[in-house]
Amino acid sequence: MDNGGSNGSATASACCNGKINRGPHVAMLATPGMGHLIPLAELAKRLASRHGATATLITFASTASPTQRAFLASLPPAVSSLSLPPVDLSDLPRAAAIETRMSEECARSVPALTAVLAGLRRSTAGRLAAFVADLFGADSLDAARAAGVRRRCIFFPSNLHVLTLILHLPDLDAAVPGAFRDMPEPLRLPGCVPVPGPDVLMPLQDKADPCYRWMVHHGAKYRDAHAILVNSFDAVEPGPAKVLRQPESGGPSRRWPAVYPIGPLIHADGGRKDGASSSPCLEWLDRQPPRSVVFVSFGSGGALPAEQMRELALGLELSGQRFLWVVRSPSDGGAVNDNYYDAESKRDPFAYLPEGFVDRTCAAGVGLVVPSWAPQTQVLAHAATGAFLTHCGWNSVLESLVYGVPMVAWPLYAEQRQNAVLLSDGVGAALRVPESSKRREIIADTVREVMRGEGKGAAVRAKVAELQKAAAEGLRDGGAAAAALAEVVQGWTTTTGGGEKD
Repeated sequence: MDNGGSNGSATASACCNGKINRGPHVAMLATPGMGHLIPLAELAKRLASRHGATATLITFASTASPTQRAFLASLPPAVSSLSLPPVDLSDLPRAAAIETRMSEECARSVPALTAVLAGLRRSTAGRLAAFVADLFGADSLDAARAAGVRRRCIFFPSNLHVLTLILHLPDLDAAVPGAFRDMPEPLRLPGCVPVPGPDVLMPLQDKADPCYRWMVHHGAKYRDAHAILVNSFDAVEPGPAKVLRQPESGGPSRRWPAVYPIGPLIHADGGRKDGASSSPCLEWLDRQPPRSVVFVSFGSGGALPAEQMRELALGLELSGQRFLWVVRSPSDGGAVNDNYYDAESKRDPFAYLPEGFVDRTCAAGVGLVVPSWAPQTQVLAHAATGAFLTHCGWNSVLESLVYGVPMVAWPLYAEQRQNAVLLSDGVGAALRVPESSKRREIIADTVREVMRGEGKGAAVRAKVAELQKAAAEGLRDGGAAAAALAEVVQGWTTTTGGGEKD
């Protein structure tokens, strides 16, 4: 196996100070995508720092990018990593959905993963206490069972609303005869914000697509887990948090496992050292007034069609607000998630901006456009950042809440449209940009409303401040999220019992 990090398997038996580690060891499987790997790595780091655990992060060969290798190498000594061997996916159609490719890759890797986990049991001298797979890794629970790992969990990097939908999906599959997008009424699930059919999770929109069947499969397979750990917190989703905590919805003999909100887990990169800026965009932010800049980014995998790029550019200019925009080449000829496996632009993104836009805005000091990437957590933490125009990926949402930045919602794919409904209609932490033929004007109005705290923007700012405080309190010792994780770890280290899933 290829060791993806600098630590190797030595950390399975020793900690960073050279003493033998007697704490639990946890194996963790991250299905493709940095948005899956990063929160799982943050969970591993928290287990190490607060519970004396060591961990092995297991990744797939298809995502062995320089970015991923650098990230894995940056993890502390208590967290090692390895990569599963490649599997053949050449039989899948070129247009196969990302969810299908990830699910197939995991299912076809079960034999290799079984061998890896059996090896970890030997090398850790019996300390391998648990296996944790992320949301598309449900089939890997079979590998953990075959290898004799006693505690098998799902880590759900999205939110409780999406989890509730997936847990109910085997029943909904039979109850909803047609496509979700054609439902005359919003989808209503226990404790959740009603979701209009077209905003339901994108992989569920077409029942004829193999990714739909995979999602139904995962919803049923989650019931094989001992627990589901969710990267969310009660204050942002009180309804489903209460429902999923009720006895009739969890426990070893119930319909699905116990659910533990343990978030927010975000990757804070530590900021700048000795006052030095680590990127030009941070230097530019240093020169802007407090809370004066709207940060625009569509995540590590999102890209807009060319016409929407143009409307966004003109809307930002029309708003009169300062902006920092991470721009990528457009998605025309493909899908809005074309950059999922590679966040670098395939073409020069500046060539697709309106003529004269850069000169009128950037040269005048009003805006800054950067290609492909920016240090997002540092940007959100910066005093000059006043709002975040976001695709509503859940990692980005949590980062925005942790740093107290109100949001403008522009969802693209996956669960992002459903997240936008939650944020705008349920939580009140964002204003959503509606689809319209006059989109540039609506973009300008929405950005101004949030940046200036006018109209609904005032309520958004107040709600985000409230959630920022709740998130911090939950992560403190004795807080709800910290207590939930401690309960999970206690279950891993209990040597008696084991339940009928063993």
